[in-house]
Amino acid sequence: MTFVQVPPVLGNEYDDDVLLRAYLRRTLPAEVRAEIEPALRELGRLSGGPLYELQQADRSSEPVHVPWDAWGNRVDRVELTAVWREAERLAAELGVVATAYERRHGRFSRVHGFALAHLFTPSTDIYGCPLAMTDGAAGALLAAGDAALIARAVPRLTSRDPASFWTSGQWMTELPGGSDVSGTETEARRDGDGEGATGSWRLYGRKWFTSAVSSQMALALARPAGNPAGSRGLALFYVETRDADGRPNHLVVNRLKDKLGTRKLPTAELSLEGVPALPVGGLTGGVKRIAPMLNLTRTWNTVTAASLLGRGLRLARSYAEKREAFGRPLARLPLHADTLLGVEAEAAGATLLAFRLAESLGLVEAGAGDAVADGAGSPPRDPADEALLLRLLTPLAKLTTGRQAVAGASEVVESFGGAGYVEDTGIPVLLRDAQVLSIWEGTTNVLALDALKALDDAGGIAPLRREAVRLFARVRDPALAALCGQACSALEGAERWLEASAGSGGGDAQQAGARRLALQLGRALELALLAQHAQWALETEADARPALLARRFAAHGVASIFQEEAGGRSRAAAAEQVPLES
Repeated sequence: MTFVQVPPVLGNEYDDDVLLRAYLRRTLPAEVRAEIEPALRELGRLSGGPLYELQQADRSSEPVHVPWDAWGNRVDRVELTAVWREAERLAAELGVVATAYERRHGRFSRVHGFALAHLFTPSTDIYGCPLAMTDGAAGALLAAGDAALIARAVPRLTSRDPASFWTSGQWMTELPGGSDVSGTETEARRDGDGEGATGSWRLYGRKWFTSAVSSQMALALARPAGNPAGSRGLALFYVETRDADGRPNHLVVNRLKDKLGTRKLPTAELSLEGVPALPVGGLTGGVKRIAPMLNLTRTWNTVTAASLLGRGLRLARSYAEKREAFGRPLARLPLHADTLLGVEAEAAGATLLAFRLAESLGLVEAGAGDAVADGAGSPPRDPADEALLLRLLTPLAKLTTGRQAVAGASEVVESFGGAGYVEDTGIPVLLRDAQVLSIWEGTTNVLALDALKALDDAGGIAPLRREAVRLFARVRDPALAALCGQACSALEGAERWLEASAGSGGGDAQQAGARRLALQLGRALELALLAQHAQWALETEADARPALLARRFAAHGVASIFQEEAGGRSRAAAAEQVPLES
């Protein structure tokens, strides 16, 4: 009889995400959770059922660029895949972006919104990318305070009506650079009347890498004519991609990028040939004004990394229950089970760090004036300190989880054996899509340098130490307390290294070690969060698995840089704390 392997399946992605549900029980007030849980469960059903089935059926489809219509008119239309068309409708109706701006649940609105994104993104072929830029554009416009632009765009960016919902692009990258925008060549020329930042402008230039080119609007960096060279001469501009008749608004799509992954995402090279534009907040300071957008898209990147890693893990576990080798299911083979446990530990750390970032964002946006109690019983958070912590957490969480997603996706692919390498199983795309998460919105190195600057602005790691103290306050289990000690040791080692490197080589020495420093800080925070959650799970739900995951995470290593310094010379981390990237 011919053997046919049963494929992996998904169930309700909310019900099956044990960590997410436990985190929400620990963090959200009971009345908030009771209100939002039915919608999360319904999205979990869609994500693990109809959306996942559509995603698999649509696996080989990609967006198509149609430059001309049948009669020779330049239309530059991008035909999206079936998944993306469905995702756009659902994203609006579910309020994946809108939830954070409606603020129905105050500081918990960001946790609610990112819980939706966590469930939504893995089954929608990275449709979270335009949603991230949409969220970021709304945030940047609100921060700039231009009443006319806010009235024009923000209601559309945050709409729950698919007919009026807009997404936004983010036009920064040019041939001279991506993360370094100082060489931006796009020029803004005044169009018509107006003085200073008033009146309309037109943009001329070439944008080398613009994701979600099908969006209705974008925020773009350009240099107003006469402004000085370098990043200080840049301004931020608002553009709409189509005119009133639906034609390209003085822009040409040169081609869609042929990418390693995220192939359902239409990423284009654009020529701007007099695109009408309005300045956002003035004719200088564009990099500063786009920063709120970058901070939000980096947060989305962090949540996406955790959600994709969790999706891969659930598929791998489903397969391990069905695939037999050596007379037993893979799940019953100790080595295979241990391998997946390692992936689960990394996914748990990434998830808790992602949602701690979401909590911080929600608290800062809510502008709470008093100390806020923590659902796990730890000492209250000081909102005044939370802004500093948010500035540090954003680059640290993005770079740490991005690296975890790539390594974890590779392990997931390998756990399927040969089937993981065959495209029509739908498994290889997990790794190809994950790779963008350590690149998009700043590579690991770029984010490490940003973290270094954030540490300098904060006067060192004091906000991180205070967060660690808050997290450890309720940890009583001896084994978990030992893990807290390991995390504290990593933080202290990082602080000593910062002090020693400042006196030995200065900026160059710190830049050279910035990547390892940032990973050490990120992983130390993840271990602290795992220990806190594990203590709560032991006390509240008699669940010992989170403690097992915390111990396993610690065994992977927390210290990526140095634990001790002597005479300014670095020493390698202790053998039991082998770097993740050894």
